[in-house]
Amino acid sequence: MPGERTANGDRDAELPLLSTKRIVQTLVLITILLVGIYFLFPKLAGFGDALGKLGEADPIWIGVAIGLNVLAYATYVALFKAVVGGDALRLTWTETYEINMAGVAATLLFSAGGAGGVALTYWALRKAGMPRRDVARRMVAFVSLHYAFYPLALIVCGLLLRTGLVSGEASVELTIVPAAVAGLLIAIGLLIALIPSDLERRLAPYASGDKARNFLRNAAKVPTTLAEGFRFALSLFAHPSRGGLALIGAAGFWAASIGVLWASFHALGVHVPLAVVIQGYFLGMVANLFPLAPAGVGAVDAGMIGAFVLFGLPEETVFPAILVFRLISFWMPIPPGVVAFFQLRHRVRLWEEEGLPIERGGGATSELEPAVGPLVDERLGEYYKK
Repeated sequence: MPGERTANGDRDAELPLLSTKRIVQTLVLITILLVGIYFLFPKLAGFGDALGKLGEADPIWIGVAIGLNVLAYATYVALFKAVVGGDALRLTWTETYEINMAGVAATLLFSAGGAGGVALTYWALRKAGMPRRDVARRMVAFVSLHYAFYPLALIVCGLLLRTGLVSGEASVELTIVPAAVAGLLIAIGLLIALIPSDLERRLAPYASGDKARNFLRNAAKVPTTLAEGFRFALSLFAHPSRGGLALIGAAGFWAASIGVLWASFHALGVHVPLAVVIQGYFLGMVANLFPLAPAGVGAVDAGMIGAFVLFGLPEETVFPAILVFRLISFWMPIPPGVVAFFQLRHRVRLWEEEGLPIERGGGATSELEPAVGPLVDERLGEYYKK
Protein backbone atom coordinates (compact mmCIF):
# COMPACT_ATOMS: atom_id res chain seq x y z
CA MET A 1 0.00 0.00 0.00
CA PRO A 2 1.15 3.64 -0.38
CA GLY A 3 3.81 4.51 2.18
CA GLU A 4 4.04 0.92 3.43
CA ARG A 5 7.42 -0.22 4.66
CA THR A 6 9.12 -3.37 3.46
CA ALA A 7 10.08 -6.12 5.87
CA ASN A 8 13.66 -4.90 5.82
CA GLY A 9 12.56 -1.48 7.09
CA ASP A 10 12.83 0.58 3.92
CA ARG A 11 9.96 2.61 2.53
CA ASP A 12 8.77 0.90 -0.63
CA ALA A 13 7.09 1.97 -3.81
CA GLU A 14 3.33 1.94 -4.03
CA LEU A 15 1.77 -1.38 -4.94
CA PRO A 16 0.79 -1.40 -8.63
CA LEU A 17 -2.97 -2.00 -8.52
CA LEU A 18 -5.03 -3.92 -11.05
CA SER A 19 -8.38 -2.29 -10.23
CA THR A 20 -11.57 -3.65 -11.78
CA LYS A 21 -12.39 -0.24 -13.27
CA ARG A 22 -8.99 0.06 -14.93
CA ILE A 23 -9.11 -3.51 -16.28
CA VAL A 24 -12.56 -2.89 -17.83
CA GLN A 25 -11.46 0.43 -19.36
CA THR A 26 -8.36 -1.17 -20.86
CA LEU A 27 -10.23 -4.16 -22.27
CA VAL A 28 -12.82 -1.85 -23.87
CA LEU A 29 -10.03 0.16 -25.50
CA ILE A 30 -8.34 -3.02 -26.74
CA THR A 31 -11.61 -4.34 -28.18
CA ILE A 32 -12.22 -1.09 -30.06
CA LEU A 33 -8.70 -1.17 -31.51
CA LEU A 34 -9.00 -4.81 -32.58
CA VAL A 35 -12.39 -4.29 -34.24
CA GLY A 36 -11.07 -1.24 -36.08
CA ILE A 37 -7.92 -2.98 -37.34
CA TYR A 38 -9.29 -6.41 -38.20
CA PHE A 39 -12.90 -5.69 -39.15
CA LEU A 40 -13.47 -2.11 -40.28
CA PHE A 41 -10.14 -1.36 -41.97
CA PRO A 42 -10.02 -4.57 -44.11
CA LYS A 43 -13.57 -3.89 -45.32
CA LEU A 44 -12.82 -0.25 -46.15
CA ALA A 45 -9.60 -1.23 -47.92
CA GLY A 46 -11.27 -4.03 -49.85
CA PHE A 47 -9.31 -6.86 -48.21
CA GLY A 48 -12.37 -8.85 -47.15
CA ASP A 49 -13.54 -9.94 -43.71
CA ALA A 50 -10.51 -10.91 -41.63
CA LEU A 51 -12.66 -12.03 -38.70
CA GLY A 52 -14.75 -14.24 -40.95
CA LYS A 53 -11.68 -16.20 -42.04
CA LEU A 54 -10.99 -17.36 -38.49
CA GLY A 55 -13.48 -20.17 -39.06
CA GLU A 56 -11.16 -21.55 -41.75
CA ALA A 57 -8.23 -21.91 -39.36
CA ASP A 58 -6.84 -25.44 -38.88
CA PRO A 59 -7.52 -26.43 -35.24
CA ILE A 60 -4.40 -28.59 -35.13
CA TRP A 61 -2.16 -25.63 -35.95
CA ILE A 62 -4.10 -23.48 -33.48
CA GLY A 63 -3.30 -26.09 -30.85
CA VAL A 64 0.37 -25.99 -31.84
CA ALA A 65 0.36 -22.18 -31.50
CA ILE A 66 -1.23 -22.40 -28.03
CA GLY A 67 1.33 -24.98 -26.94
CA LEU A 68 4.19 -22.81 -28.17
CA ASN A 69 2.77 -19.83 -26.29
CA VAL A 70 2.75 -21.86 -23.06
CA LEU A 71 6.36 -22.83 -23.79
CA ALA A 72 7.28 -19.16 -24.36
CA TYR A 73 6.14 -18.12 -20.91
CA ALA A 74 7.66 -21.19 -19.29
CA THR A 75 11.06 -20.20 -20.70
CA TYR A 76 10.45 -16.59 -19.62
CA VAL A 77 9.93 -17.75 -16.04
CA ALA A 78 13.08 -19.91 -16.31
CA LEU A 79 15.10 -16.89 -17.46
CA PHE A 80 13.95 -14.85 -14.46
CA LYS A 81 14.68 -17.74 -12.11
CA ALA A 82 18.21 -18.05 -13.46
CA VAL A 83 19.09 -14.35 -13.42
CA VAL A 84 17.15 -12.94 -10.47
CA GLY A 85 15.48 -15.62 -8.38
CA GLY A 86 18.18 -18.29 -8.23
CA ASP A 87 21.42 -17.58 -6.39
CA ALA A 88 20.46 -13.98 -5.60
CA LEU A 89 17.13 -14.50 -3.84
CA ARG A 90 16.35 -18.23 -3.69
CA LEU A 91 12.80 -17.85 -4.96
CA THR A 92 10.81 -21.03 -5.43
CA TRP A 93 9.46 -21.85 -8.88
CA THR A 94 5.93 -21.01 -7.67
CA GLU A 95 7.04 -17.59 -6.42
CA THR A 96 8.96 -16.96 -9.64
CA TYR A 97 5.88 -17.87 -11.67
CA GLU A 98 3.65 -15.52 -9.68
CA ILE A 99 6.03 -12.57 -10.01
CA ASN A 100 6.52 -13.07 -13.73
CA MET A 101 2.91 -13.75 -14.73
CA ALA A 102 1.69 -10.84 -12.60
CA GLY A 103 4.27 -8.71 -14.39
CA VAL A 104 3.03 -10.00 -17.74
CA ALA A 105 -0.53 -8.96 -16.85
CA ALA A 106 0.68 -5.50 -15.79
CA THR A 107 2.59 -5.16 -19.06
CA LEU A 108 -0.28 -6.31 -21.25
CA LEU A 109 -2.96 -4.26 -19.54
CA PHE A 110 -1.29 -1.07 -18.44
CA SER A 111 1.91 -0.27 -20.25
CA ALA A 112 3.80 -0.34 -23.51
CA GLY A 113 7.39 -1.45 -23.73
CA GLY A 114 7.21 -3.55 -20.56
CA ALA A 115 7.26 -0.66 -18.05
CA GLY A 116 4.24 -1.95 -16.13
CA GLY A 117 5.81 -5.37 -15.66
CA VAL A 118 9.14 -3.85 -14.59
CA ALA A 119 7.39 -1.69 -11.97
CA LEU A 120 5.48 -4.62 -10.50
CA THR A 121 8.55 -6.87 -10.50
CA TYR A 122 10.56 -4.16 -8.74
CA TRP A 123 7.82 -3.89 -6.10
CA ALA A 124 7.78 -7.66 -5.52
CA LEU A 125 11.57 -7.95 -5.20
CA ARG A 126 11.75 -5.01 -2.81
CA LYS A 127 8.99 -6.58 -0.72
CA ALA A 128 11.07 -9.76 -0.68
CA GLY A 129 13.87 -7.84 0.99
CA MET A 130 16.24 -7.41 -1.94
CA PRO A 131 18.25 -4.14 -1.70
CA ARG A 132 17.49 -1.48 -4.30
CA ARG A 133 20.88 -1.66 -5.98
CA ASP A 134 20.69 -5.44 -6.28
CA VAL A 135 17.18 -5.24 -7.72
CA ALA A 136 18.28 -2.62 -10.22
CA ARG A 137 21.31 -4.41 -11.60
CA ARG A 138 19.66 -7.83 -11.61
CA MET A 139 16.68 -6.38 -13.49
CA VAL A 140 19.05 -4.70 -15.95
CA ALA A 141 20.77 -8.05 -16.48
CA PHE A 142 17.42 -9.81 -16.90
CA VAL A 143 16.02 -7.29 -19.39
CA SER A 144 19.26 -6.96 -21.38
CA LEU A 145 19.72 -10.74 -21.62
CA HIS A 146 16.06 -11.17 -22.52
CA TYR A 147 16.29 -8.67 -25.39
CA ALA A 148 19.81 -9.59 -26.52
CA PHE A 149 18.47 -12.00 -29.12
CA TYR A 150 16.27 -9.28 -30.63
CA PRO A 151 19.05 -7.28 -32.38
CA LEU A 152 21.04 -10.46 -33.07
CA ALA A 153 18.09 -11.93 -34.96
CA LEU A 154 17.59 -8.74 -36.99
CA ILE A 155 21.26 -8.77 -38.01
CA VAL A 156 21.41 -12.46 -38.91
CA CYS A 157 18.08 -12.64 -40.75
CA GLY A 158 18.64 -9.29 -42.44
CA LEU A 159 21.99 -10.40 -43.86
CA LEU A 160 20.67 -13.82 -44.87
CA LEU A 161 17.74 -12.28 -46.73
CA ARG A 162 19.80 -9.53 -48.37
CA THR A 163 22.50 -11.91 -49.58
CA GLY A 164 19.92 -14.34 -50.94
CA LEU A 165 21.04 -17.25 -48.77
CA VAL A 166 17.41 -17.68 -47.73
CA SER A 167 14.29 -16.93 -49.77
CA GLY A 168 12.19 -13.85 -49.17
CA GLU A 169 11.91 -10.13 -49.89
CA ALA A 170 15.37 -8.58 -49.64
CA SER A 171 14.87 -4.82 -49.90
CA VAL A 172 17.39 -2.65 -48.07
CA GLU A 173 14.65 -1.09 -45.93
CA LEU A 174 13.59 -4.48 -44.55
CA THR A 175 17.04 -6.03 -44.14
CA ILE A 176 20.12 -3.81 -44.03
CA VAL A 177 18.55 -0.80 -42.29
CA PRO A 178 17.14 -2.85 -39.37
CA ALA A 179 20.42 -4.78 -39.15
CA ALA A 180 22.40 -1.54 -38.99
CA VAL A 181 20.17 -0.11 -36.24
CA ALA A 182 20.43 -3.39 -34.31
CA GLY A 183 24.23 -3.35 -34.63
CA LEU A 184 24.30 0.22 -33.31
CA LEU A 185 22.23 -0.78 -30.28
CA ILE A 186 24.59 -3.67 -29.52
CA ALA A 187 27.57 -1.33 -29.80
CA ILE A 188 25.94 1.14 -27.40
CA GLY A 189 25.28 -1.66 -24.92
CA LEU A 190 28.89 -2.84 -25.08
CA LEU A 191 30.12 0.72 -24.53
CA ILE A 192 27.86 1.10 -21.49
CA ALA A 193 29.30 -2.15 -20.11
CA LEU A 194 32.73 -0.47 -20.10
CA ILE A 195 31.62 2.16 -17.57
CA PRO A 196 33.62 1.47 -14.38
CA SER A 197 31.90 0.66 -11.08
CA ASP A 198 33.93 3.41 -9.37
CA LEU A 199 32.72 6.14 -11.69
CA GLU A 200 31.82 8.36 -8.74
CA ARG A 201 35.36 8.15 -7.35
CA ARG A 202 36.81 9.05 -10.72
CA LEU A 203 34.51 12.05 -10.99
CA ALA A 204 35.07 13.16 -7.37
CA PRO A 205 38.12 15.39 -8.13
CA TYR A 206 35.91 17.52 -10.37
CA ALA A 207 33.42 18.24 -7.55
CA SER A 208 33.75 21.13 -5.15
CA GLY A 209 31.38 21.28 -2.23
CA ASP A 210 28.72 18.97 -0.85
CA LYS A 211 26.12 19.86 -3.47
CA ALA A 212 28.43 18.98 -6.33
CA ARG A 213 29.45 15.71 -4.67
CA ASN A 214 25.81 14.77 -4.07
CA PHE A 215 25.01 15.58 -7.67
CA LEU A 216 27.86 13.39 -8.93
CA ARG A 217 26.87 10.59 -6.59
CA ASN A 218 23.29 10.60 -7.85
CA ALA A 219 24.33 11.07 -11.48
CA ALA A 220 26.75 8.13 -11.28
CA LYS A 221 24.11 5.70 -9.99
CA VAL A 222 22.29 5.12 -13.27
CA PRO A 223 25.27 4.52 -15.62
CA THR A 224 27.16 2.36 -13.11
CA THR A 225 24.09 0.23 -12.35
CA LEU A 226 23.41 -0.21 -16.07
CA ALA A 227 27.05 -1.16 -16.64
CA GLU A 228 27.03 -3.72 -13.81
CA GLY A 229 23.81 -5.27 -15.11
CA PHE A 230 25.15 -5.46 -18.67
CA ARG A 231 28.42 -7.01 -17.50
CA PHE A 232 26.55 -9.62 -15.50
CA ALA A 233 24.45 -10.48 -18.57
CA LEU A 234 27.61 -10.72 -20.68
CA SER A 235 29.18 -12.99 -18.07
CA LEU A 236 26.26 -15.39 -18.51
CA PHE A 237 27.04 -15.52 -22.22
CA ALA A 238 30.71 -16.11 -21.43
CA HIS A 239 29.95 -18.93 -18.94
CA PRO A 240 27.18 -21.00 -20.58
CA SER A 241 27.89 -23.92 -18.24
CA ARG A 242 26.75 -21.77 -15.31
CA GLY A 243 24.39 -19.45 -17.17
CA GLY A 244 22.86 -22.14 -19.35
CA LEU A 245 19.34 -21.87 -17.91
CA ALA A 246 19.35 -18.11 -18.52
CA LEU A 247 20.49 -18.51 -22.14
CA ILE A 248 17.96 -21.28 -22.79
CA GLY A 249 15.24 -19.14 -21.24
CA ALA A 250 16.11 -16.04 -23.29
CA ALA A 251 16.50 -17.86 -26.61
CA GLY A 252 13.57 -20.17 -25.89
CA PHE A 253 11.16 -17.31 -25.28
CA TRP A 254 11.81 -15.68 -28.65
CA ALA A 255 11.91 -19.01 -30.51
CA ALA A 256 8.58 -20.10 -29.03
CA SER A 257 6.98 -16.66 -29.56
CA ILE A 258 8.03 -16.61 -33.20
CA GLY A 259 6.78 -20.19 -33.42
CA VAL A 260 3.32 -18.95 -32.40
CA LEU A 261 3.35 -16.55 -35.36
CA TRP A 262 4.66 -19.26 -37.69
CA ALA A 263 1.93 -21.67 -36.57
CA SER A 264 -0.69 -18.92 -36.98
CA PHE A 265 0.25 -18.56 -40.65
CA HIS A 266 0.12 -22.31 -41.13
CA ALA A 267 -3.29 -22.45 -39.44
CA LEU A 268 -4.63 -20.42 -42.35
CA GLY A 269 -2.69 -22.35 -44.99
CA VAL A 270 -0.08 -19.62 -45.53
CA HIS A 271 3.52 -20.80 -45.92
CA VAL A 272 6.08 -18.08 -45.19
CA PRO A 273 9.90 -18.52 -45.22
CA LEU A 274 11.17 -18.78 -41.67
CA ALA A 275 13.61 -15.87 -42.07
CA VAL A 276 10.73 -13.67 -43.24
CA VAL A 277 8.63 -14.73 -40.24
CA ILE A 278 11.47 -13.83 -37.88
CA GLN A 279 12.26 -10.50 -39.56
CA GLY A 280 8.59 -9.51 -39.80
CA TYR A 281 8.00 -10.48 -36.18
CA PHE A 282 10.79 -8.30 -34.82
CA LEU A 283 10.04 -5.38 -37.15
CA GLY A 284 6.42 -5.43 -36.03
CA MET A 285 7.31 -5.72 -32.34
CA VAL A 286 9.23 -2.44 -32.50
CA ALA A 287 5.79 -0.78 -32.35
CA ASN A 288 5.44 -2.18 -28.82
CA LEU A 289 7.37 0.91 -27.70
CA PHE A 290 4.43 3.11 -28.72
CA PRO A 291 3.51 4.69 -25.36
CA LEU A 292 -0.26 5.11 -25.75
CA ALA A 293 -1.33 1.52 -26.46
CA PRO A 294 -1.45 -1.25 -23.83
CA ALA A 295 1.02 -3.96 -24.86
CA GLY A 296 1.24 -2.23 -28.22
CA VAL A 297 -2.30 -3.27 -29.16
CA GLY A 298 -3.07 -1.54 -32.42
CA ALA A 299 0.50 -0.41 -32.94
CA VAL A 300 2.05 -3.89 -32.96
CA ASP A 301 -0.82 -5.30 -35.02
CA ALA A 302 -0.47 -2.56 -37.62
CA GLY A 303 3.32 -2.85 -37.55
CA MET A 304 3.30 -6.60 -38.18
CA ILE A 305 0.64 -6.34 -40.87
CA GLY A 306 2.60 -3.61 -42.61
CA ALA A 307 5.87 -5.54 -42.36
CA PHE A 308 4.48 -8.72 -43.90
CA VAL A 309 2.64 -6.82 -46.62
CA LEU A 310 5.96 -5.17 -47.52
CA PHE A 311 7.49 -8.65 -47.62
CA GLY A 312 5.02 -9.41 -50.41
CA LEU A 313 2.37 -11.48 -48.58
CA PRO A 314 -1.24 -10.92 -49.71
CA GLU A 315 -3.23 -8.65 -47.41
CA GLU A 316 -6.24 -10.97 -47.27
CA THR A 317 -4.13 -13.67 -45.59
CA VAL A 318 -1.91 -11.42 -43.45
CA PHE A 319 -4.81 -9.86 -41.53
CA PRO A 320 -6.36 -13.10 -40.21
CA ALA A 321 -2.95 -14.69 -39.51
CA ILE A 322 -1.82 -11.73 -37.39
CA LEU A 323 -5.22 -11.72 -35.67
CA VAL A 324 -4.79 -15.39 -34.70
CA PHE A 325 -1.28 -14.66 -33.45
CA ARG A 326 -2.37 -11.68 -31.34
CA LEU A 327 -5.40 -13.47 -29.91
CA ILE A 328 -3.14 -16.26 -28.66
CA SER A 329 -0.07 -14.24 -27.65
CA PHE A 330 -1.96 -11.30 -26.12
CA TRP A 331 -5.24 -12.58 -24.70
CA MET A 332 -4.15 -16.02 -23.52
CA PRO A 333 -1.71 -14.88 -20.76
CA ILE A 334 -4.05 -12.25 -19.26
CA PRO A 335 -6.36 -14.49 -17.12
CA PRO A 336 -3.51 -16.47 -15.47
CA GLY A 337 -1.58 -13.22 -15.08
CA VAL A 338 -4.40 -11.50 -13.20
CA VAL A 339 -4.81 -14.57 -10.97
CA ALA A 340 -1.05 -14.56 -10.34
CA PHE A 341 -1.22 -10.90 -9.32
CA PHE A 342 -3.66 -11.63 -6.50
CA GLN A 343 -1.65 -14.72 -5.53
CA LEU A 344 1.44 -12.52 -5.38
CA ARG A 345 -0.25 -10.02 -3.05
CA HIS A 346 -1.07 -12.90 -0.72
CA ARG A 347 2.48 -14.20 -1.10
CA VAL A 348 3.91 -10.82 -0.05
CA ARG A 349 1.86 -10.91 3.15
CA LEU A 350 3.24 -14.38 3.90
CA TRP A 351 6.80 -13.14 3.30
CA GLU A 352 6.31 -10.37 5.82
CA GLU A 353 4.80 -12.74 8.37
CA GLU A 354 7.16 -15.70 7.96
CA GLY A 355 10.46 -14.14 6.89
CA LEU A 356 12.13 -12.92 3.74
CA PRO A 357 13.02 -15.28 0.84
CA ILE A 358 16.53 -13.84 0.85
CA GLU A 359 17.07 -15.51 4.25
CA ARG A 360 16.79 -18.98 2.70
CA GLY A 361 20.52 -19.10 2.10
CA GLY A 362 20.75 -16.91 -0.97
CA GLY A 363 22.84 -13.80 -1.28
CA ALA A 364 23.28 -10.77 -3.47
CA THR A 365 26.28 -12.24 -5.23
CA SER A 366 26.99 -15.30 -7.31
CA GLU A 367 29.99 -17.08 -8.77
CA LEU A 368 29.64 -14.95 -11.89
CA GLU A 369 29.52 -11.59 -10.15
CA PRO A 370 33.25 -10.89 -9.89
CA ALA A 371 32.78 -9.88 -13.54
CA VAL A 372 30.30 -7.27 -12.33
CA GLY A 373 32.36 -5.85 -9.51
CA PRO A 374 31.80 -5.74 -5.76
CA LEU A 375 28.43 -4.61 -4.50
CA VAL A 376 30.11 -2.35 -1.93
CA ASP A 377 33.08 -0.35 -3.12
CA GLU A 378 35.06 0.43 0.02
CA ARG A 379 36.49 3.53 -1.63
CA LEU A 380 32.97 4.94 -1.93
CA GLY A 381 32.03 4.22 1.68
CA GLU A 382 28.70 3.07 2.98
CA TYR A 383 26.70 4.71 0.21
CA TYR A 384 26.50 1.56 -1.95
CA LYS A 385 25.03 -0.44 0.90
CA LYS A 386 21.77 1.43 0.52
